[in-house]
This record gives sequence, structure tokens and C-alpha cells, in this order.
Amino acid sequence: MRQKRPVPFVSQKGKSMKKKGYNKLDRILELPKEVCSDIPKVIITGFDEMIVENFKGILEYEEFFVKLNTHIGIININGFNLKLENMTNDDIKVTGKIESMDIERTID
Repeated sequence: MRQKRPVPFVSQKGKSMKKKGYNKLDRILELPKEVCSDIPKVIITGFDEMIVENFKGILEYEEFFVKLNTHIGIININGFNLKLENMTNDDIKVTGKIESMDIERTID
């Protein structure tokens, strides 16, 4: 008797979520996607603080511009007196006078 292979979870767009670490057990336990995968999470507190979780690296850093690389795209932060604080392997905190933020999707 042949054993059946497990079928990976397939999203609505037909792409497998298994690659990113999001599996059936995570769905059953109702864990947030950003906990189980590389999807970035951005937390904005007013106009003075922003935390980006699940980032890959810093592409550019100036006092008025920060460019962060994530697993699914690039996050651009514009402002004045920007500083990078509380940096870990996965999280970074940007403080200063944040004027705008935009994202560039690099993966469909």
C-alpha cells in the first residue's frame, strides 16, 4: 500500500504557503502569519516611531531617508532626524519625524 504525500496549503492565487513556513497546524492554532512566516509587520505610533518586524536588512540609511529590505518587498521611510534604534535580527525601530512611508512589492 502506497502512502499519500501531504498536500501543501495553497492560497487563493494558487501559490503554496508552505515555502514561507505557514502550514495547516499554524492555521488550526490560528497563529498570525507574521509569526509563522517572513511576512513583514509594520507598527506605526504617531508620526514619531515605526517598528518593522521580519525585515532582512538595511539598504539605505540617511537622516532623512531609510530603505529597508523585507522578504516580500522594500519599505521606504521619509522624514527628518531619522534614527535606527533597538535593532535585532528581525526587528528594527525607526524614530524621528516621519513624514511618509511607501512600500514596493518585489514578489507577487
